[in-house]
Amino acid sequence: MGSWPALDISPPETADLFQAALMDYNVAAVDESTRPGTWRVFFHSDADRKTAAQALGLQFPDLLMRTVDVPDEDWVEKSQAALKAVQIGNTIVAPPWDVPHTGKLPVLSGADAGVAGLRRPLVIVIKPSTGFGTGHHATTSLCLTALQQIGLQGCRVVDVGTGSGLLAIAASRLGASHVLGIDEDPNAFRAAQENLTLNRGADVSLRLVDVRSIAIEPFDVVLANLTGALLRDAAAQLKDLAAPGARMILSGFTRDEESDVLSAYSELTVTTRAEQDEWVCLTLQRR
Repeated sequence: MGSWPALDISPPETADLFQAALMDYNVAAVDESTRPGTWRVFFHSDADRKTAAQALGLQFPDLLMRTVDVPDEDWVEKSQAALKAVQIGNTIVAPPWDVPHTGKLPVLSGADAGVAGLRRPLVIVIKPSTGFGTGHHATTSLCLTALQQIGLQGCRVVDVGTGSGLLAIAASRLGASHVLGIDEDPNAFRAAQENLTLNRGADVSLRLVDVRSIAIEPFDVVLANLTGALLRDAAAQLKDLAAPGARMILSGFTRDEESDVLSAYSELTVTTRAEQDEWVCLTLQRR
């Protein structure tokens, strides 16, 4: 039986900043249920773990860390088995074991129906995995909320760093005519493929590729829930994905990183801004 390299970490008081810092490393998943007050952070390789431990130790000098190797016993499923469906605006994101009966959901009217004019809340089924994107994290929730505020009928949408595929699936179900999800992580790519089979009403193409090496026609909407560092480093490539007049929904960064991210997109106009637990989501429009 194989094992996963992990770190048991007692997060500092600035837990949100620490969580943001974690996203700069090749983290496979974070389990907060192993022990009270301890996060078990899983990595794809021992080298990834060593790199993260050294950097985080310098960034957070008082951080308590312990190296552990966890037997591969379907820990992802075990750690996330308690997840329940969550409603974000007029969309419900549900794991396969907690899918609501759509016929019993309330009929929407007026503002509740949203830009898409939904008759009932939209239900998207997402199986928890190392691809993240179950709707429970603040950045995913913020992006999904922002997406619901845009009229997507007939739009071309690209979801960069698609992860579980949640945002790409939502875009398709909300009326986009063409949706592409891209990710460079093979685990995330496989998770997105599986989730597409659970959402037959979604029409999404997937590509396993790094955004910094892709050349494709521009889109009407660009979704990028990444990290502050990647949003800055790949700003030129991300902007190239946006057609004139296109909207860009950016998240995955904290309030402290916002000014640096904005400086990389200074020629775009901020149309909406939202914040949750120090995480920020911006909707920008290209002139």
